[in-house]
Formats: sequence, C-alpha cells, structure tokens
Amino acid sequence: MTEAVNLSIPQLFDAVEAIFLRCGLTPQQAGAVARVITAGERDGCKSHGVYRIEGCLRTLKAGKVVPQARPELADDGSAVIRVDAGGGFSPAAFELGAPVLAERARAQGVAALVINSCVHFSALWPEVEVLTGQGCAAMAMCPSYATVAPAGGTKALLGTNPFAFGWPRPGRMPYVFDFATSVAARGEIELHRRAGTPLPEGWAIDAQGHPTTDPAAALGGAMLPFGGHKGSAISTMIELLAGAMIGDMTSPEALAFLGSDKLLPRHGELILAFSPERFASGLGDPFARAETLLDAIAGQGARLPSSRRFSARTRAEADGIVLTADEMAMLVRLRDQGLDAVQ
Repeated sequence: MTEAVNLSIPQLFDAVEAIFLRCGLTPQQAGAVARVITAGERDGCKSHGVYRIEGCLRTLKAGKVVPQARPELADDGSAVIRVDAGGGFSPAAFELGAPVLAERARAQGVAALVINSCVHFSALWPEVEVLTGQGCAAMAMCPSYATVAPAGGTKALLGTNPFAFGWPRPGRMPYVFDFATSVAARGEIELHRRAGTPLPEGWAIDAQGHPTTDPAAALGGAMLPFGGHKGSAISTMIELLAGAMIGDMTSPEALAFLGSDKLLPRHGELILAFSPERFASGLGDPFARAETLLDAIAGQGARLPSSRRFSARTRAEADGIVLTADEMAMLVRLRDQGLDAVQ
C-alpha cells in the first residue's frame, strides 16, 4: 500500500472500534475510545487521532488499563456527580456521567463531574463540546504524569495538565479552547521525534536541565510550562483541583504508579458545567451578550480558538478523512494482530 486512503467518518470509526474490540475492550469502552480518536482525525488534530491507538494498546498490554471495566455512577442528588472508571479508559466514564452533569447544571446552575481511576489519552475538547451541545458552559481539566518541570525548575514534576473551556453559541459552533499547560502536548514532541525534526526553542530541557531542541533529549528530560511562571501556576492549580481535591493521583503519583512514561497515565478528571441562563437570572440574555464580544474579537481579524478545527470538521464531513499509507497500514496491522502488534 503506497497511496493515501480516503475514509468516511463512519468508516474510520468502524476501523478503530474493531481494533479495540479485537483487543478485548467491552463495546462500551471500545465505542467511546473510537469516537474520541475518530473525532481527532475528523478535526485535523493528528496528535490525538489514530496516532494514539498504539499507546492505548501498549498500556493495555502492560496491564495498566482494565479492558472489561464498567464505569459506575454515584449520584446523591447534590452538585457533585462521581463516576468510578474502574481503571478503564476515560471516555466511557465521561459518556456515562455527562448527561447527568448537564441536567444537574441546568437545574442548579452549576455542577461538577468527578471521574476517578481512569486511564486518560484524549484531548478535552470532545468533552466540553458535548456539554456546550446541551446548552452548558463547561470547563474540564486533569493531571497527567510528571513530564514537565515547574518554572525555574530542572526536573519533571508537573504533568502536561490540559485545560479546556467551552461556551455554547446557539445556531453556531461553540467557543472552545483546549490546551496543555506545557508549551506543547507530549504527543507533539513525539511527532517531531518520528519526523526527525527539531523542536522550537523554549519547549524543553534535557535530563541535565539544559535547554534542548532534540525531541529524544526532551522526552528523556522535561517539557516546560507555557508562559513561564503563569503556566506553571495554572498547571499546579490543576494538580490541586483535579488530583488532590478529588482524591485521585497527582502527576508525580501517576508516574510512580506506572513506573514509566511510555504508557498512558492513570489519574482522575474534573469537569465543571454551568447554566448561563441560571447565572444571568433574567439580567439580560447571556448568549446575545457573548455574541457581541465574540463578534467584536473576530471583527478585528483575530481568529477564535478551534476555528481551524471546525473548518477541518466541515471538510471531513463533506469529503472524508485522508489517512496516509503508513497510517492505513498501521490500522490493518493492529486489526489483524491485536496486542501482538505492539511492543
């Protein structure tokens, strides 16, 4: 196979789901994981697309994820809903808790979903987009494992610690941003390593704490937080809120549990949902006021976050998703060989 292949969105989903079913995941787990990976490719987010499959399978083969996990929801009627992922992948746990979270936020104004004991590999924008689709504003955050040095530090202590926010825009695509609190996501550094290209300066330090543009040295050293002390502080906040506060692992604890940074991290996740109407309480239309601001931003020529991703989505929905020959060969190999195909 030497040519790129064009797949429809359902075709790619079926191919990815088949791999995870072949490797022993329940239909609930396999479907949820496949939806997130397919969404990454659909939206042009290559670092969260089919590239992620091998890492999922490697972690499964190492016994660090429970393929038959059935997430359990605990709801006492309060503003805090909990889902125990049981050591399974996070998307299935989120899909179980999200409808309850959105309903509770609409009823009470604000609600939180705590996911414990999940294996996390995905971006957070698919999750906040589910909630904006239910009319809620949303925030999501989670630790990772210790691969980022704090500002001024020389050793990895924090995670890449992503943070996402979404605001519903009736009749339009939501306002969504999703970023790692490191300068770049770890997957971006791995893609540079695979491509043999250097990193931009300021992304990472090596094992001795010296700045480096070598992706391999960066993976053996530590990434840096974005914005210096500002990104470092936000990353620490996420360790506290989505680790210590919810009774789950911080990034150093997650790394100690794994014993390696070559596998996917196991920790918890915190998702907050808000009802704009309840907060506004009749003091104007929050959505109309938001549009005034967002239109003013775009009117200056500024690009709203996720606009390129939404454009890629529109193209994929119309024309399909293009995979390289190597990517397609990987899907076929993983489908045919399952866990035997990964080291």
